[in-house]
Amino acid sequence: MNGKKVFAATVMMAGMALQGLAMLRCETQPDLTVHVRPGGDDAGPGTQAHPLGTLAKARDMVRTARQQRALTTGAEIVLHGGRYVLNDTLMLSAEDGGTSAAPIRYRAARGEQPVLAGSTAIPASAFLPLADPERLARLEAPARERVVAVDLKALGFPAMPKPRDVFRMPMCVPELFCNGRRMTLACWPNEGFAHIAKILDMGTQRGTGSVSDSADPKKKRTQENRGGCFVYEGDRPARWRVEEGVWLHGFWCFDWYDDVIRIGAIDAEKKEIRLQAAHEYGVRQGNPSPRRWRAVNVFDELDAPGEYMVDLQAGRLYFYPPEPLAGSRITLAFRGEPLVRMRDLSHVIFEGLTFEETQGDALRVTGCSHVVVSRCVFRNHRMRAIVVEGGVKNRIASCDIHDTGVGGVILDGGDRKTLSPAGHVLEDTHIWRYSQHLQTYASALTLKGVGNVARHNLLHDAPHMAVAISGNDHLFEYNVVSNVVMASDDAGALYKGRNPSCRGNVIRYNLWSEIGSPRGHGTAAIYFDDGDGGDTVYGNLFYRCGDPGKGSFGTVFSHGGHGNVAENNVFIECKRALGSSPWNDKRWKQFIDAPLWQERLLREVDITSGTYTGRYPELIGFMDPQPGALRENIAIRNLFVACDGITKGNWNTNAVYVATAEDPGFVNYAKRDFRLKRNAAVWKRMPEFKPLPLEKMGLRRKR
Repeated sequence: MNGKKVFAATVMMAGMALQGLAMLRCETQPDLTVHVRPGGDDAGPGTQAHPLGTLAKARDMVRTARQQRALTTGAEIVLHGGRYVLNDTLMLSAEDGGTSAAPIRYRAARGEQPVLAGSTAIPASAFLPLADPERLARLEAPARERVVAVDLKALGFPAMPKPRDVFRMPMCVPELFCNGRRMTLACWPNEGFAHIAKILDMGTQRGTGSVSDSADPKKKRTQENRGGCFVYEGDRPARWRVEEGVWLHGFWCFDWYDDVIRIGAIDAEKKEIRLQAAHEYGVRQGNPSPRRWRAVNVFDELDAPGEYMVDLQAGRLYFYPPEPLAGSRITLAFRGEPLVRMRDLSHVIFEGLTFEETQGDALRVTGCSHVVVSRCVFRNHRMRAIVVEGGVKNRIASCDIHDTGVGGVILDGGDRKTLSPAGHVLEDTHIWRYSQHLQTYASALTLKGVGNVARHNLLHDAPHMAVAISGNDHLFEYNVVSNVVMASDDAGALYKGRNPSCRGNVIRYNLWSEIGSPRGHGTAAIYFDDGDGGDTVYGNLFYRCGDPGKGSFGTVFSHGGHGNVAENNVFIECKRALGSSPWNDKRWKQFIDAPLWQERLLREVDITSGTYTGRYPELIGFMDPQPGALRENIAIRNLFVACDGITKGNWNTNAVYVATAEDPGFVNYAKRDFRLKRNAAVWKRMPEFKPLPLEKMGLRRKR
């Protein structure tokens, strides 16, 4: 992917302001300052000359001081440069919090780089050459002299569970790092995926016990839980030892859902693989593109520098080092708990720290208020960087988050029954390569609950979506999103849907660039799915976003829903700007009456209550849809430039808009400076159109 090149052009196009975001700092001297340094002495006083050695001891010292006397101006724990290995989660609870006048601050010493790590070092001397002739014979010749092994049990690492027959990534094996870089589980193929040559049997669909009859796909028959069967290309699977356990990671039905299934049997003569267990949707052609799969954690596939394999039963790790082991830092992350966990506290600040190499999330913030995470780096986490659950007014600012396995940031807070907002904020944060393990639904950002905000962030480079929204009255503004949805289908960079009680969200003043890769079904920049409605898309710029696929998709796409508004946006070189696949009266009624919507619309919340109808008047009568009712999405004052198509479906574009195949008056179309000149023709044809604040989109800080 040439994401860096495209992203650089996108940033230049946006004209990001390089305003220095003011650093958070104490206005007054704190009552207590505790210094910590790797190799320090926890029996010491915690001064700069005699620092403590662990964060847990520093936390306890502040806790004791709070119990003994009031901290009128707060306390700070100063972390000096070096690597802090957290063998246990650093737990912070209510007694470790502060107040608005007396916050508790964990900060990097000026000019130093403290690193909080969840991995354990493995000495180079612990890796030994392979001596087992049978094992050596299974490797390709170049690897036989390079692959080494380490006995994890002998080093004291705990036993690891065997993976289930079916699961979603990541795999339950430790993460291996070499000099700060994540190593790759031995896989085939080494890059990308192999294709299924032919599906022989879809198997049963997990949880249903039913399967389509081969002669009549509409006819179902009850079956045992049975895995699918397919024909593979080439000869590689004949090498694998099924009895040792071989798992395949694949897109077995749809290109928006990946998971892992164990192989039950391989017939090398027929080139057939039978899966051990049923798949959620069956092994079938749910999307037009070829069904994709790859083998993971296979000993026989240790054939490239940087690959490793873990024999879970024997407790041994095999490694093909990318560089000499002598002098390298080899670390293993195996503990699934967060590095730091805060619960039920207020006014704690983390500033200038690096969190890295964890098997779980890096930071979890539960039931807290006024927590600030500023200028921190999060990298190489198996799960996510930051998860905020509940509480109010927590803020993440000016952070860098990259190379995570299952997403970036979750902001979840606010009461959906009362529509009370949480006010959590993510701003000026750069998130990229955030779905290294799970290929779908591992978003850079997830907004849940009510009234949370994401502004001035950069999100890019991922196979699937960048933003997931559920809940009400969230604000997504002044962000730049590019080069996502690059390996998935029937997907959008921002996805929201399947619950019409979630509405009132505003998506404004964002730049969307190079979204989607054609795979046949269709992709979008913004995707309102399964009856979703009541949201606003205002003042965005979309450049080369989405693909119509089978016919209904658009850059802004609505599936089944209505009441969404697209206003004052600019669409440039998009194959279709506005798309929809509306539902007829029968299908709409079926969804209204279905148990799922009855639960979501009347019991989880009550959209017939005054709380909801007062905030969203369009919900009056929603539960009693009338035949022939007008159900439309509204497009107002949009500019369409060099788009192959403007609209499809139930978009009402009766309001004024401009569609042109030529430059409508951009400052420099060729260089992607899409600001409109004062004398641009668009002002004459659409005088009420408002110029987009392109110079404000993206980070307000230097990267």
